[in-house]
Amino acid sequence: MATISLDSLDLAALLCSRVCHDVISPVGAIVNGLEVLEDDSDASMRDFALDLIQKSARQASARLQFARLAFGAAGSAGASIDLGDAEQVARGLFLDDKISFSWSSPRLLFPKNRVKLLLNLIMIATTAIPRGGSIAVTVTGDAEACAFTILAKGLNARIPVHAEALLGGNSESGTVDAHGIQAYYAGMVARASNMNVSFSIDGDEVTIKAATA
Repeated sequence: MATISLDSLDLAALLCSRVCHDVISPVGAIVNGLEVLEDDSDASMRDFALDLIQKSARQASARLQFARLAFGAAGSAGASIDLGDAEQVARGLFLDDKISFSWSSPRLLFPKNRVKLLLNLIMIATTAIPRGGSIAVTVTGDAEACAFTILAKGLNARIPVHAEALLGGNSESGTVDAHGIQAYYAGMVARASNMNVSFSIDGDEVTIKAATA
């Protein structure tokens, strides 16, 4: 393993690529639906297109709102974020999806980096259950000392490949691509927020934990 060396311009470019990757699919579906509306007079096809546009627009909006908190500035330096807002954007990721989602936490203001870490770990948890299942998030403690537990349960659950190394700022080649940048970024946020992250697996359940150091 080698320590990843990444300058700020490359980090920004890779994060932008990741966000674009997440929203291009629903935006493309909206475009396809509009083309059907323009070219097809069949009533059933028009209904299908409208339904596709509505679902895809909701999905694109949810992913952008999530990215704004998970990757964006979300206020000035030192700002805090309401855990209720974090729950709302997290739930938006799982609308009409193959993953059921539950959330248990106090309604408190947390430092923005800790909320960003929590949201990024939820994203990592989705990749732990590629065939779908359930994700349960539990937050305990307060803004000063807290712990996150994310349980991802589903058929063929697995600790995401390279996630642990990337969270630690390492990779086999000492580089990172757009596919791995989210886990690498989560590790940066964990260190900035003074939290340690660990993974474990038991059968078809992966547990991701983060706690203040």
